[in-house]
Amino acid sequence: MHSGLRRSTARPRPLAAALTALLACVASLRLPAAPATADVEPWWRHAVIYEIYPRSFQDSNGDGTGDLSGITQRLDYLQELGVDAIWIAPFYPSPQVDFGYDVSDYQAVDPLYGTLADFDRLADQARQRHIRVILDMVLNHTSDQHPWFVDAARARDSRHHDFYVWSDGRLDAAGHPQPPNNWVSLFGGSAWEFVPAVRRFYYHRFYRQQPDLNWRNPEVEQAMFAAMRYWLDRGVAGFRLDAITELFEDAQLRDAPVLGGVNAFGDPNLSDIYTKNLPEVHDVMRRLRAMTDTYPGERVLIGETYVAKTSDLDAWYGGARHNELHLPMDTLVGLGNRLDASTFRQRLLESQTELHHSQPLLVFDNHDNVRSWDRFGDGVHDAQIARIVAALLLTARDAALIYQGQEIGQRTATPARIEDVRDPIGVRGWPRAKGRDGERTPLPWDASNAQAGFSSNPHTWLPVTADYRTINVQSEAADPGSLLNWYRRLIALRRSNRALQNGRMVMLDPTNASVLSYARVSGDGKAVIVSLNMSPLPQSVSLGLAQAGVRGSHLATLLSSPERLPAGPASGPQTLPAYAAWVAELR
Repeated sequence: MHSGLRRSTARPRPLAAALTALLACVASLRLPAAPATADVEPWWRHAVIYEIYPRSFQDSNGDGTGDLSGITQRLDYLQELGVDAIWIAPFYPSPQVDFGYDVSDYQAVDPLYGTLADFDRLADQARQRHIRVILDMVLNHTSDQHPWFVDAARARDSRHHDFYVWSDGRLDAAGHPQPPNNWVSLFGGSAWEFVPAVRRFYYHRFYRQQPDLNWRNPEVEQAMFAAMRYWLDRGVAGFRLDAITELFEDAQLRDAPVLGGVNAFGDPNLSDIYTKNLPEVHDVMRRLRAMTDTYPGERVLIGETYVAKTSDLDAWYGGARHNELHLPMDTLVGLGNRLDASTFRQRLLESQTELHHSQPLLVFDNHDNVRSWDRFGDGVHDAQIARIVAALLLTARDAALIYQGQEIGQRTATPARIEDVRDPIGVRGWPRAKGRDGERTPLPWDASNAQAGFSSNPHTWLPVTADYRTINVQSEAADPGSLLNWYRRLIALRRSNRALQNGRMVMLDPTNASVLSYARVSGDGKAVIVSLNMSPLPQSVSLGLAQAGVRGSHLATLLSSPERLPAGPASGPQTLPAYAAWVAELR
């Protein structure tokens, strides 16, 4: 065990790299009157980013758990899908209490997932396929087995004691130490844990095995930035920043206002005004952005940003200065539960008008939420609705995030018995909170064995979905009408069509409560029209193109589902079948 930081073994970047960075900056300059074009915009503005949960993507060594070499084996699939980058959930050394989000060493690979050489091979093979690699970086907390915390919990005067958030607490009437305030963990119970060796409490926003780092200590920032530079020097394209809104806590440790009622764990519902989105975090984000921008190749910072309203995201971009995160996640559009055209229209309008022209990153699925197939589906038209979700995600003005399995319609497989639950959230919160196992089951590749081609081991870390014989990559790749091939066609169209890459977004037929329609209009006036019928009945759509300032006389279908819609004049009403998705070019 070590008590401090490892030094990066990567060589300093040569002068040539610095010149490359300078040239890249010069190349990115645009005259104010020049139209935006795909060849000058940063790659991430219109990227399709694919999240990989490594435990569940592909097992290469037969131990029942996915690994880095498994990802390498499947890069051809990702290239064929058309993704620009992969975001890999944590694979650092970890006790795996929170399946990798409790990090014990930020500059190595957990043997469960392979070796550093395996990572370098993965990154090299991805680069050859023009796929960038983005890492998950956990800045809010470490594992309680990280050498920093082991040292911090040893004595109050230890080297790393102030790396974490400590309090002496309060004494009850009997003289016993009690937590300093009423804060509760997001994963249940008090957010404070007593350590007898130092007779103090440490704060943990998540599990008690995940002590929060003290970002008011400059040494913490130096240490964490050094860990990020280690991976940037290895060529990663950037980071997805886990729980970044939680980085600071109220310095006075004031009691949180009580909101009433209890949560799934039986704890009181509390306001998070003292534990989330504190202003100090933006100073850190600006310094982190400045550090990241010293690297060539347009490295990207993505934020896990759950906020109350769209305008709250603006600060995470840095407002008009655009000097913080490149892509804070907009979870308000896609992580809801209602397939409602008016709601989507309002959220999309907000993302276009309230963020100082920043590019939204839309998210419909990730490893922490019930899959969109189940959230938006009605049990009858699920396949058609999944195509609507895909069309919205991949034709809106956004960077798009896809979570593994989303593209084949993988279902949520929530355990039916507490005995089968692996996620500690489900173990503690059952049955009100059943945990996140359901959205983390292995990706079904084929029907070659009972493990759906994910592993040769019959005892996979989570069971594969029961419908793997029909819902798998191989079967859908062979079916021209599958959801997978719908995703492939949408991504290919997005890549090839200038209006879908960087055109402005114009809402059409804005009072239609059943159909969401919009135009994507490029700088040279070419337009793509998207209409999504979110109802179980056929709907007539009056696009009103002239009133919206969109010019053209004829509509030619590019993609449609569930059936190919005919071309026709742009001026008349369009009739869409139930749950139809229509993408047409305006000529």
